[in-house]
Amino acid sequence: MIIVNSVFDLRATIHTWKQDGLRVALVATMGNLHAGHLKLVNSAKQKADKVVVSIFVNPTQFGVNEDFASYPRTEQEDQLKLATENTDLLFLPAITDIYSANAKTTVNVSGLSDSYCGASRPGHFSGVATIVCKLFNLVQPDIAVFGLKDFQQFTVIKTMVNDLNIPIELIGVDTQRESNGLAMSSRNNYLTDPERQLAPQLYQTLCVAQTAILAGQQSYAAIEQQAIQTLKKAGFTPDYFTICSSHDLSSATKQDKELVILAAAKLGTTRLIDNVYFSL
Repeated sequence: MIIVNSVFDLRATIHTWKQDGLRVALVATMGNLHAGHLKLVNSAKQKADKVVVSIFVNPTQFGVNEDFASYPRTEQEDQLKLATENTDLLFLPAITDIYSANAKTTVNVSGLSDSYCGASRPGHFSGVATIVCKLFNLVQPDIAVFGLKDFQQFTVIKTMVNDLNIPIELIGVDTQRESNGLAMSSRNNYLTDPERQLAPQLYQTLCVAQTAILAGQQSYAAIEQQAIQTLKKAGFTPDYFTICSSHDLSSATKQDKELVILAAAKLGTTRLIDNVYFSL
């Protein structure tokens, strides 16, 4: 596995691959890799000749009083995991390699970035869109692979790619879960042992709502309210629990056939997100 830190070395290596006619895939991460990340790498390997993984804890997607400074950084362990998966190149830039001191340009996908997690974390999705756009420019991949645990993030990136005519094929990969259903996340490390026992109830509540809809219940507002009450009784502090059209994340109507249920809730100090998506 090639490990590069500089933009110059990254571009030089990828230029050589492109000259040889090889297809390149990108998996963008913030490190602290788990089985869900490695699933993305394996999906990328099936679609491309060469796989680039980036590890960059992006400061612009963290808000005031969020966990940028304490976000888990495990570069040595991550390198071993990626080498075991036969990753072709690991890009490990410093902040100064990505953002110039006087940078004035950001990318914002209006509307989609302002609801759900965007409402709770102002500026978050602008930071996400900006770093992903930068990585697309740096790597110029043919394919980019993202997990669908953050369905809103994937929708924001997909919209950016379409709106800016970026010639990249996006692939969304299903959420990797623990045996108890908890969606794998680097932030799960923040959970206490008792909280870890409770955390799977977020996914269970999503599944109950999905089952009710598939059974024909059409009062989406009632399903949402019941779910929020269930989470509160279990010890969560819900942020949102919303049934949406999976196309544009607007509130679902009876006419929508492709749905996603988005949920976010705090358990102690840890903010968890999850979703289920399905067709009627």
